[in-house]
Amino acid sequence: MVYDPRMPSRQDCVLGNQLERWAREQPDDIAVIFFDGETWTWSEALDHTRRAARAFRDLGVSKGDHVLSWQPNGRDAVLTWFGLNYLGAVYVPLNTAYKGGVLEHLVRLSDATLVVCHADLAPRLNDIKTAALTDIVVTGGEAHVEGLKHHPSSLLEPAVGLAEMPDPVEPWDTQYIIFTSGTTGPSKAVLSSYVQGYSMGPDAYPMLDANDRILVNLPLFHVGGTIFMILTLARGGSCYLDTHFRTDEFWQIVRDNEITATCLLAAMIPFLSNLPTLEGEYDHPMEKVLVVPWTDEAMAVCKRYGLTAWTGFNMTEVSSPLVSEPNPTAAGTCGKVRAGIEARVVDENDCEVEPGKTGELILRTDRPWAMNHGYYKNPEATAKAWRNGWFHTGDGFRYDEDGNFFFVDRIKDAIRRRGENISSFEVENEVAAHPDIGEVAAIPVPSELGEDEVMIVVAPAEGTVIENEDLFRFLEPRMAHFMLPRYIRTVDALPKTPTQKVQKHLLKTDGVTDDTWDREAAGIRVKRDQIG
Repeated sequence: MVYDPRMPSRQDCVLGNQLERWAREQPDDIAVIFFDGETWTWSEALDHTRRAARAFRDLGVSKGDHVLSWQPNGRDAVLTWFGLNYLGAVYVPLNTAYKGGVLEHLVRLSDATLVVCHADLAPRLNDIKTAALTDIVVTGGEAHVEGLKHHPSSLLEPAVGLAEMPDPVEPWDTQYIIFTSGTTGPSKAVLSSYVQGYSMGPDAYPMLDANDRILVNLPLFHVGGTIFMILTLARGGSCYLDTHFRTDEFWQIVRDNEITATCLLAAMIPFLSNLPTLEGEYDHPMEKVLVVPWTDEAMAVCKRYGLTAWTGFNMTEVSSPLVSEPNPTAAGTCGKVRAGIEARVVDENDCEVEPGKTGELILRTDRPWAMNHGYYKNPEATAKAWRNGWFHTGDGFRYDEDGNFFFVDRIKDAIRRRGENISSFEVENEVAAHPDIGEVAAIPVPSELGEDEVMIVVAPAEGTVIENEDLFRFLEPRMAHFMLPRYIRTVDALPKTPTQKVQKHLLKTDGVTDDTWDREAAGIRVKRDQIG
């Protein structure tokens, strides 16, 4: 027994214990509704989970093992996550858009020997070195990957499941590894405990409770989707799991499934704002929304549909440290520091700056394990992020005399497009593979939908000429759809410091110039990869 009153119990935060609790206390209540109509009660959710856990155990998976899940939102993705955690194994989801070099890096970094993979994604594994992988469970159809032992998805639900959790799983054990986009280097693997998940969701957002049915349409390979499933598990409410945000069907989904809460990120707000005005727009069960970022347009959307809204700040490595009051009046706010968190805005020497000045947001908590416990196989990055006993977010913030925090800009060299964090390093690597490219810099430029668009500034290799559309077509099969640049600008040479570092701030200041190629103006449209 743990004496520390700040630590949640196993029943509060460990997935297997949560399922057993609700199956015992409210077995016939709805737990999950899937987009295809399948519904699990809490007793059914536990039964499905125990069967999946038995299947993974029979495949040799045990407590602490890393297993990759490369699937779109849906029944099989949930079955994989829950079954692994019931064993005490570590759930390691992959972005379904990844391919090529980024995919190869993450498979190698994971140290996984088993991947549960959707049939539409599996062929991409034939194009990379699969590192330690030996086995694959294929879901959603049939596919073949050279060199791996194949198992059908039916294996995930044997006739008999485990009767109970085979080994005690502790709150501080690693629950999942989510890959965060690289900034000045390749993507990193964030180690997250059950306590961190609890602190990030249920502890930070007490306004979402057992009476809520949460619409989850963010992917389960991002913390944005994961957090709301964790909240459902902790509160004993229910959720509706969709594959993605659907603008035209949004309010019908809300009404048909009695949705009371959801999260609205970035471009979702202008999409809802642009819907035609209809009679009875208040006629829906939605009451509560978490909105990021908090803009004038977000305020207008929430007022239009009669929603009570909160905003905040979070990232994969932390635990929702900033949360606002309901319906804040200041655009751009991320709220105030919530209970249990310490936050400072500091200069390059970790000295706190005065109110109104911009610096880096750094954080720590009074609860053990409430934030990430490092980057897997990357002690240098872990030490750098956690220097002086504080976690360094890499994000620029300012705060006012009343303790309100405002996001200013990313100190990190990253791009954020429609909810996806994009590593400029990884974009540049793929562009540099083109034989006509001598130099490249990837930068963010403002998007009319909020957040960023991806722009690359390129200089040709000696004796070559860069053709914009040809370069784009070269990148298309190599990169995730959200990473593909909208803008391409060609210059003779990139601006550099005396030590030959690219001066990206000058390129950002220039932005989209008259000589910049715009793929949308050229009539090229990029669609989200459709899986399943």
